[in-house]
Amino acid sequence: MKTVKLPSAIALVVMLSCVAAFSQATNTSSADAFAAWHQLQDATAAPLVPNTLTTREEQSKFYVDFYTSAAAKAKAFYTQFPDSQYDVRAKILECSMLQAAFYDSITEDARKSAFTAMANAQDALLADSKLTNDQRFDIQLEVAERVRQDPQLDWKTRDSEYEKNLRQLVKDYPNNDKAYNALIIFAAESSDQDKMRSIANEVLASPASDNTKNIARGILRRLDAVGKPIDIKFTALDGREVDLSQMKGKVVLVDFWATWCGPCVGEIPHVKETYENLHAKGFEVIGISFDSQKSRLQDFIQTQALPWPQYFDGKQWGNKFGVEYAIDSIPTMWLVDKKGVLRESNARGDLQSKVEKLLAE
Repeated sequence: MKTVKLPSAIALVVMLSCVAAFSQATNTSSADAFAAWHQLQDATAAPLVPNTLTTREEQSKFYVDFYTSAAAKAKAFYTQFPDSQYDVRAKILECSMLQAAFYDSITEDARKSAFTAMANAQDALLADSKLTNDQRFDIQLEVAERVRQDPQLDWKTRDSEYEKNLRQLVKDYPNNDKAYNALIIFAAESSDQDKMRSIANEVLASPASDNTKNIARGILRRLDAVGKPIDIKFTALDGREVDLSQMKGKVVLVDFWATWCGPCVGEIPHVKETYENLHAKGFEVIGISFDSQKSRLQDFIQTQALPWPQYFDGKQWGNKFGVEYAIDSIPTMWLVDKKGVLRESNARGDLQSKVEKLLAE
């Protein structure tokens, strides 16, 4: 019969000393990681751009340099503390910083470089077995979305690949509402009305949340409004009386937008150009602002020299016409023909040719 010997007194002392030393080292390492993690969070909080940097190029470089440096600090943290409880969070932070650097890059070379760095970090993070299911989904969603920013692809390929990626996420995570939400918002932004209707009905038949299904219902209401007269009447911000029913004989763009909405502001130059080229031929614009600050809207209108009337009630998403017509994403741009009938519920993209076509009728 095999016997087990008890350790000698000396061996026991040595053993206990080793356990104590290991425990102290572990506690010290944990404390160091805790302190370093909070230092990292402080170091990656975006600063205000200095007043001395006035051009868009200078401001872009300032933020790109900051976010790139912040990403390097996050990488240094998880390299030094690979087994800490903050390891995965530091990798997620690195991805966020590189993503911010990409979005703040404005030159072609800078965007390509930042895109590659962001993609590499995201792909490496996805390979980490310590990701929770929710964390893995969130990163996969970011990877799915990055195809829309890929400088190597044309916009049609980007949209096609993005939809394919979202559908794979819905398949892989059938109970995660974020996947359905991303899919329905993609539908809302589409210029293909058949696709919008198809995806909206698909989401309504899915396990998506009521909030996401409400977006789908709003899309269907907007689609059903096409081909029917639109009733919009208000006193504009500058005092002008606007009544869409009295603008027959004109082609009218109804622009649901806000100054705080980046894509909305990005559409302004296209709208202004079309207005300047076709106003004399009968093209008008009506702005429906989702702003909450009147002074900010007034300053923007003055700075940008926008000549068309603006509806403003300060209620943002509770905007009177936004609620009436179930506008749940902006910019939303409608085109109304000479008879006062809504002809386009998504006029973004190639606006001038769409207006010219309606003017020719």
